[in-house]
Amino acid sequence: MSNVFIAFQHNEESRPVIDAIVADNPAAQVVHSPGLVKIDAPDRLTIRRSTIEEQTGRPYDLQQIHVNLVTLSGHIDEDDDQLTLSWKH
Repeated sequence: MSNVFIAFQHNEESRPVIDAIVADNPAAQVVHSPGLVKIDAPDRLTIRRSTIEEQTGRPYDLQQIHVNLVTLSGHIDEDDDQLTLSWKH
């Protein structure tokens, strides 16, 4: 099993996205650094639009995460409802 990760700028726009990722990925580990929040997960990490909308209380276009995205690692599977990072075997 290998970790995937995603990192965002540490700001108010990223906070609901990070909270949603943690809610949907219980095995995820969050590491805060100055100006950066990195989220590691074993094998797979999923970001769901619906969970971000629950956090923000308003509609959310999943493409908005790219504004504060710093880096990621893993194969990307993305549509309008979710983005999944994984290592396919």
